[in-house]
Amino acid sequence: MVHSNIGIGWRHPHYQELLERQSLPQDATPDIAGIDFLEVHSENFFGAGGAALAVLREGREHYPISLHGVGLALGSAVGLDAWHLDQLATLVAHIDPIRVSDHACFARGNYYNQTIHAADLLPVPFSNEALNVMCANVQQVQDRLKRSIAVENLSAYVVCDGSEMSETAFLNALAQRTGCQLLIDVNNIYVNALNDRINDPINALNATPLAQCTAWVDAINPAYVAEIHLAGHIDCGDIVIDDHGSPVKPPVWTLYRHAIQCFGNIPTLIEWDTDIPTLDVLLTEAAKARSFARPYAP
Repeated sequence: MVHSNIGIGWRHPHYQELLERQSLPQDATPDIAGIDFLEVHSENFFGAGGAALAVLREGREHYPISLHGVGLALGSAVGLDAWHLDQLATLVAHIDPIRVSDHACFARGNYYNQTIHAADLLPVPFSNEALNVMCANVQQVQDRLKRSIAVENLSAYVVCDGSEMSETAFLNALAQRTGCQLLIDVNNIYVNALNDRINDPINALNATPLAQCTAWVDAINPAYVAEIHLAGHIDCGDIVIDDHGSPVKPPVWTLYRHAIQCFGNIPTLIEWDTDIPTLDVLLTEAAKARSFARPYAP
């Protein structure tokens, strides 16, 4: 029997319904039976006790849980927030997730002699100096959690000056030096290509966005890849936004097929964070991912 390893982002509107469906016979909920893991945003479950953590523990009784963070700010030169890392370590100890991940970005910096958090995922230059900073921060997280983490490529709406290498070379070096894994968000790659934000000299200037993206995927070492993210985006005319508020677009599905050809049977997540639809819509997207991944499953 093949096992395609597909998960969904578990968000508040679906907490209760997903748990209620678990009490029904499996043949009455075939889409639920096909979900292999759930992923949640780590920061939504910080703090001791409470209803949210109780729900997560109940979900953990039925599914493996992947913790995906948005606040570590791994590329911040001022270092990590000790409180945030403490909270994450406590949550990891309680839930024992199958994966822990966050983004290749910075958010913390000095402002009038105070350290502030920008509450955004901001890009770093792909330079040796930025690589050293991110490696040190990733290693600190891994030492504290006593496990490797996965680091996600970013959808970036500006390009930082000072890059000395491609994004793919930067991510490969990060994984090689720290032993971390990579979380490859194929929607982010495509959004960056549409916004002309791919910083990769191997791509010709006249290449189509999809050609740029396939070359980007080809440049990633498959041995480092732990998970793939799929999501929707919106074209605002002058910019494309990675809003996670719609079905996965056809070119992103095409890029996903190429990614799994390169990376193999990698756990794949459907993300949907804004304009959240019914659970059945989310499960339909997961079923589509499963159909693409099935030929590559053992």
